[in-house]
Amino acid sequence: MSIQDLKARLSGAVAAAESGATILITRHNAPVARLGPAQPPGVHRGRCAGTGRLIPAIARGTGGRSLAVLLEDRGSR
Repeated sequence: MSIQDLKARLSGAVAAAESGATILITRHNAPVARLGPAQPPGVHRGRCAGTGRLIPAIARGTGGRSLAVLLEDRGSR
């Protein structure tokens, strides 16, 4: 997309970048910049991100036998 087209369609270009598209901006048919999403796709922040708390991976109590529970869960694989 040329700079002139970008000026005319800025709202649409920002909406496209927000939805995950990457737009190459050109000047005289030479690439000069790239417009893309602020957050990389596929990154899930989660509800506890930045709270400083750790959530255990195994929710049920193991009574100190974590390895046995993991082996039991694995089964015959």
